[in-house]
Amino acid sequence: MKNVKVVVATHVKYIMPEDSIYIPMQVGKEGRENLGYQPDNTGDNISKKNPYYSELTGLYWAWKNLDADYIGLVHYRRLFSANRKNFGSMEEKVKSAISGKKVDKILDSTDIILPKKRYYFIENLYSHYKHTMYIEPLDETRKIIEEKYPNYLKEFDKLHKRTSAHMFNMFIMKKDKLDAYCTWLFDILFELEKRIDITQYDIFHSRFFGRVSELLLDVWLKTNNLDYKEVHFMYIEKVNWPKKIYSFLKAKFTGEKYRKEFLNI
Repeated sequence: MKNVKVVVATHVKYIMPEDSIYIPMQVGKEGRENLGYQPDNTGDNISKKNPYYSELTGLYWAWKNLDADYIGLVHYRRLFSANRKNFGSMEEKVKSAISGKKVDKILDSTDIILPKKRYYFIENLYSHYKHTMYIEPLDETRKIIEEKYPNYLKEFDKLHKRTSAHMFNMFIMKKDKLDAYCTWLFDILFELEKRIDITQYDIFHSRFFGRVSELLLDVWLKTNNLDYKEVHFMYIEKVNWPKKIYSFLKAKFTGEKYRKEFLNI
């Protein structure tokens, strides 16, 4: 069996997969009560940035501190699944999370596992972000890429055309690929942090680093022409799709950005 470790980022006590590949991790642990999971504020870490970087503080910790051949990141409410099933109790869903044995088999033919793409049928990725979030951080990200990584600019600009992406900061990668990705990603995000005044946004919208990174993953993958395998993913909690769609249409046609409540729909 390959040495695979997958961080399950959480800030609350939750049902966790029992397979040995999973490491439940309390992200944003710095200054908070211990939940009994691996904290993200040990070793080389950016735990204090969690209010803005979301699950990326868990990714950073894994990158800098985990000793494994393959490293992954998932979310306590979104897990990779071995099949299309996305129904049943929360406990049943968590039990159906993809197993280490299945991951091992998939990694026989690729170095990267990703979730199935998410599709935005009536908008491209850029316009969807612009309607639902504040666009300034994403526009500033383009400037940073143009200055520091110009060979990635062509793929970044395709955000204006593409209508699908591998979202949610979910993946499993061979360590050398993860090293390359995180070196590139966090260099961009740390520079973005210098240029954008986070205090101009409320708590919900100040978490834009994690959202920008979702769009950067495919930019990195496509520029480097990397192979990957897609697998199904599942929402552990029930999703209120009518309200989600209503929130999106309201943002698109009235200019009202998403609010914190959108996270719990």
